[in-house]
Amino acid sequence: MEKKTAEVNLTSMTEFILLGFSDIPNLQMFLFVVFFFVYVIILMGNGIIVLITKTDQALQTPMYFFLSNFSFLEICFVSATLPKMLTNLWTQKRNISLFACATQMCFVLMLGNIECLLLMVMAYDRYVAICDPLHYPLIMNHKVCVQLVTACWITGVPVEIGQTCQIFSLPFCGSSQINHFFCDIPPLLKLACGDTFLNEMLVFTVAVLFVMIPFLLILGSYSKIISTILRLPSATGRTKAFSTCSSHVIVVAMFFGSAVITYLRPKSKHSSRTDKFLSLFYTIVTPMFNPMIYTLRNKDAMMALRKLLP
Repeated sequence: MEKKTAEVNLTSMTEFILLGFSDIPNLQMFLFVVFFFVYVIILMGNGIIVLITKTDQALQTPMYFFLSNFSFLEICFVSATLPKMLTNLWTQKRNISLFACATQMCFVLMLGNIECLLLMVMAYDRYVAICDPLHYPLIMNHKVCVQLVTACWITGVPVEIGQTCQIFSLPFCGSSQINHFFCDIPPLLKLACGDTFLNEMLVFTVAVLFVMIPFLLILGSYSKIISTILRLPSATGRTKAFSTCSSHVIVVAMFFGSAVITYLRPKSKHSSRTDKFLSLFYTIVTPMFNPMIYTLRNKDAMMALRKLLP
């Protein structure tokens, strides 16, 4: 009889239930309003950056080309999770089909990997601009910039499609409740039956390749940048050089800090509450503050914004 029940559980899992923030039932409408306005802010803020970097002649430089792509990526990244979360909060129907769950997870992982790689490319751009300014126009010409961005967008796709297929080839039994607001690897592995060691090792390997290595390369770039800036003779030059890098450093710290803790922690250290908080940070908080960080701290961007506004 037990064997028969197990077989039914293994074969009948056609959908999951995203618990999200169901542990605070009295705040569902409040959370809907908050996240709805956050989504609008993210779309408008990042959309404006894409617009001004395309239309203003003063912003036709490699740095703003990468920033434009980064802002577009942020719109895609947040759109992979927030619309479904808003629907769940509004309707209180939290079910998601197996295919929709796999698709959402695949896009979140792909776009997250692209973001890591693009932040690394942006750090390399600042490294060349400050450490080798004479050769900067030659090294970072438009063709190279397009190739770097294209490589970022393509590299993570086959890896994450493969990883998603491997995760969803696992048998799921028992509970169908995902204690998260979107389909992510750690909560899904908790629902899997049998030995998940191989899957966990793959997650760790991909996290090292796409999160840890780019992060270390960014740290290496900025250690060289800082040592170069400190050797500049004029205080004005040092201030200007630091200001061009500070925005990027803030975004890197916010995104990589939460992503590293989420995907490189041992399984025994995972808690649903912490996972949800960290995921909110890199999927929603960073995309929301990105436009403010890059425009309010940048004179050229502020001037372009003033031209755009009536």
